[in-house]
Amino acid sequence: MKIRTKELSKLGYTNNVARSLAINIISKHCKHDSKDQITKLLCDLLANPEKYKDNEVWCKLAEHFAPTTYEKKYTVYDLLDNPLPFKTYGGKFIESLAKQQMELAMRLPVTLSGALMPDAHAGYGLPIGGVLAVDNAVIPYAVGVDIGCRMSLTVFDAKSDYLKRYSHQIKEALKGYTHFGMEGGLPFAQEHEILDRSEFQRTPLLKMLHGKVVRQLGTSGGGNHFVEFGEIELTESNVLKLPAGNYVALLSHSGSRGMGAAIARHYSNIAREVCKLPRQAQHFAWLGLDSEEGQEYWLSMNLAGDFAQACHERIHINLSKALGLKALANVNNHHNFAWREEIAAGKYAIVHRKGATPAGKGIAGFIPGSMATAGYLVCGKGVSESLNSASHGAGRAMSRQKAKEQFTQSALKKLLSQQGVTLIGGSVEEMPLAYKDIDRVMPAQEALVDIHGRFMPKIVRMNKE
Repeated sequence: MKIRTKELSKLGYTNNVARSLAINIISKHCKHDSKDQITKLLCDLLANPEKYKDNEVWCKLAEHFAPTTYEKKYTVYDLLDNPLPFKTYGGKFIESLAKQQMELAMRLPVTLSGALMPDAHAGYGLPIGGVLAVDNAVIPYAVGVDIGCRMSLTVFDAKSDYLKRYSHQIKEALKGYTHFGMEGGLPFAQEHEILDRSEFQRTPLLKMLHGKVVRQLGTSGGGNHFVEFGEIELTESNVLKLPAGNYVALLSHSGSRGMGAAIARHYSNIAREVCKLPRQAQHFAWLGLDSEEGQEYWLSMNLAGDFAQACHERIHINLSKALGLKALANVNNHHNFAWREEIAAGKYAIVHRKGATPAGKGIAGFIPGSMATAGYLVCGKGVSESLNSASHGAGRAMSRQKAKEQFTQSALKKLLSQQGVTLIGGSVEEMPLAYKDIDRVMPAQEALVDIHGRFMPKIVRMNKE
């Protein structure tokens, strides 16, 4: 028997913890009960939680509604008086608000270490471009809404003149084999092992999200997400182990779609209810990894990250088949995620990278600029001060709202025309001038990564805002 969150809200179950507990109990123990029986019991429990304190099935939910009888379900934390020190790269390019947000993160009692990347700008909670290592806990909002968002670059067995000779076919393929935005999906079914993963049966939320995952597999979100063809120039002895020279390449940027957003909202709300922080730090509420909720989030986050990768895999397979291109190599690197990593000899932590990517020694990655500027294939150097991280892009120089106010569609078209770039969809929010100069950002992190290739976009597909 299933019951919806809206139905629970009508019964008086008005917070996420209560609803989550109720749904979990019902899905595990009430398969043969009628909705009427469950509704009556839920109403009685809400009115008389003490009656159920010794009930093997319902005691946890009763405990939630009887705080005077049971131990409190939340803990209040104070911030450190002063922030722990952290390394900043390219500080002169970073706005003061982003630095202040990072300083606040460094005052959390679970914080161990942190760093700020040169593409950093203000976000919600942890700044975009922030890297935060904490002790045995995960902060859903420091991971972010678009869990596992990533760059994926495929290099093909075609030389750069292919882009001019087959520009019409490329445009038609991008229109027919990609889909952007929150609703709907591709007009043809997508197959991937992610759809059969057993984790979807592990929590009520993941069960509910499976249908959305099926619909959105192989698609991209809105905002700054894109799929684009361009030319990449690889250096000698590059990390892809391909001969130096120019190649056609496909670059995509998107994440875990509606699945990641739902997981982020659900567990961020639970974290704020069990981890009480001063008002200015509420976004940093965490879940202990030794708690049931923390383990549920960790499971869900990793599944969402795998789904984001599956979307890129389908996008690249679909387009390469449509155009008859053979893939020579692929590299993908994700941000908006948390990893368990060794940050010092024998010392492990949960490293959150919000708009920052792994740059461990020998790890390949891609750092984009904008739709009219270069992006770079890189190889990490494994710098401990940066928590083995690098930027995830050039970073925004102005907000989307400011870009909408300052630029026009005609100005965007003129700039792209001058750069020889064709745009399908897109909006002035993604005007290249709204981004920092990637060729100023890259020197600020030359201690973190080596450059192994330079990519220039030529045909870009984005959502129409």
